[in-house]
Amino acid sequence: MTTTTMTHREKVQDFLAQKRIAVTGLSRSKDSGAGAIYLKLREQGYQVFAVHPVAESLHGDPCYANLGAIPGGVDAVFIMNSPKVTEGIVDEALGLGIKRVWMHNNTFMGSSVSEAAVERCRAANVQVISVGCPMMFLKPDFFHNGMRWILGATGRMK
Repeated sequence: MTTTTMTHREKVQDFLAQKRIAVTGLSRSKDSGAGAIYLKLREQGYQVFAVHPVAESLHGDPCYANLGAIPGGVDAVFIMNSPKVTEGIVDEALGLGIKRVWMHNNTFMGSSVSEAAVERCRAANVQVISVGCPMMFLKPDFFHNGMRWILGATGRMK
């Protein structure tokens, strides 16, 4: 099955089947959505890698300036940055051969999705998720369960 014929659920299942996941968009100065996702993935047994251009460590783990600095590489990258920053991260991921990219987008908050980056992923046959958040699928709390229901009911997660 190619990435263009996979359903949203199949893409999510495949993304979450990976064990080495980079997380971008973490903050050094405050709690962030990316930080919460990083911690949730770590708690669920994933080997996660914090990516931040200047931080040396976050959440007690080493931090990497970019995807290429992660020893042994990663299987997937979760992006929670502005759409403009997302484009640069996607370009780096494509250059490194990373085949799974998830751009945070829950509709009610700022989105990380860049349509240009989504199209570059598709052109490179990279699996791209541009709706939702991993927190909706990793033992979700009430809020994230509700978000998943709303996005599903409105046809956004096809």
